[in-house]
Amino acid sequence: MTMSEDTETKVVEAEGAALDLANVPNDERSAALHDIADAIEDESERILDANAEDVAAAEELLEAGEYSQALVDRLKLDEAKLESIAEMVRSVAGQDDPLGETLEARRLDRDLELYKVGVPIGVVATVFESRPDALVQIAALALKSGNAVILKGGSEASESNRVLYDIIREVTDSMPDGWAQLIEAREDVETLLGMDEHVDLVMPRGSSAFVKHVQDNTKIPVLGHTEGVCHVYVDSEADLGMAEDVAFDAKVQYPAVCNAVETLLVHEDVAADFLPGMVERYEDAGVELRGDERTRDIVDVDEATEADWRQEYGDLVLSIKVVESLDAAVSHVNENGSKHTESILTEDADRAGDFMTRVDAASVFHNASTRFADGYRYGLGAEVGISTGKIHARGPVGLDGLTTYKYYLEGDGQLVASYSGENAKPYLHEEFDGEWVPGRRSDG
Repeated sequence: MTMSEDTETKVVEAEGAALDLANVPNDERSAALHDIADAIEDESERILDANAEDVAAAEELLEAGEYSQALVDRLKLDEAKLESIAEMVRSVAGQDDPLGETLEARRLDRDLELYKVGVPIGVVATVFESRPDALVQIAALALKSGNAVILKGGSEASESNRVLYDIIREVTDSMPDGWAQLIEAREDVETLLGMDEHVDLVMPRGSSAFVKHVQDNTKIPVLGHTEGVCHVYVDSEADLGMAEDVAFDAKVQYPAVCNAVETLLVHEDVAADFLPGMVERYEDAGVELRGDERTRDIVDVDEATEADWRQEYGDLVLSIKVVESLDAAVSHVNENGSKHTESILTEDADRAGDFMTRVDAASVFHNASTRFADGYRYGLGAEVGISTGKIHARGPVGLDGLTTYKYYLEGDGQLVASYSGENAKPYLHEEFDGEWVPGRRSDG
């Protein structure tokens, strides 16, 4: 069997499994997720041994200048990280069941009731970066939401991904066979993108160029997770002590992720008071700083280029710009940001509201670190990725982003002919509080 044929077989198997998984009861899906969490803890040595192989290979490429330190950092697992992954899986298991939920109920006429009900999307394909925990997050959310999933991780995490995938499959043998599939080669992705009759959604996580490549080479709907060019804006009315703490957290707490801040904007009225202490704190943490001319008039940092304003560093690097107004901050963000996450630090609620409503991003914060943009922190259990687009799902994509809906109509022999013509009956179109129950009308 060729690589292409193998991928096609896996996709078709997933399609068949999706139809069955959509009807597996929530308690069984949740129990399987608890089994996954337990297995990750029980098999920690096996997972860490595989991860050590990936990290060793990545560090060799780091020394050769082919990999960045940020990529290696994203790749690493340890006991604490595995405990966090297991906790995340249990959090997904504890989320409300998104399937079968009645989203709307409308009475068209007496004994003619229409229900809008949550259902899985079907077959979801994901292509993601070096973080091995992404595989577990995506698989857990797919299982909870009743979707079959095709998983394609980065080659740099291949050993970790294989072991995690094998563990997941081993402990979910009660689920429909083929509900989760792993593909590994780049050629597999190209085959996958041509299977629009079998795959319902593809979610690429990576650079804008990669997401655009996927969009240009498939008919499958694409939900893209692109770069995080995130900003923190320190307003003229900011509490500068708090602003320093938040801006530090947003860059230094974990710089390798997409919700870390990449550009710090500072209002000119507070720049002279704020920047010296902030820069000293960043430099003590090893952050490489680049600034515009007005910033360099106040503090000694490297010169920022035009390219820096649209750069996702994913590392301890930060650009700083002094702006003359809130309007200028909004304009800079909308021109250079990636529509991911933006934050304003100010004590003026009106100015905060102005910034938040005018900035075009999936998440906009007031007096909070951009690092809060995360499915687990939002209470979604986990995330498949952070969508920077505006269609279907936006921001951290959890269970809601992996579901769609059906309309169910419960009648009693009604005919459309009765509602048309000269003596047509009127429709009631009454919203009511009812839950769809298969085979019978609601008592609502």
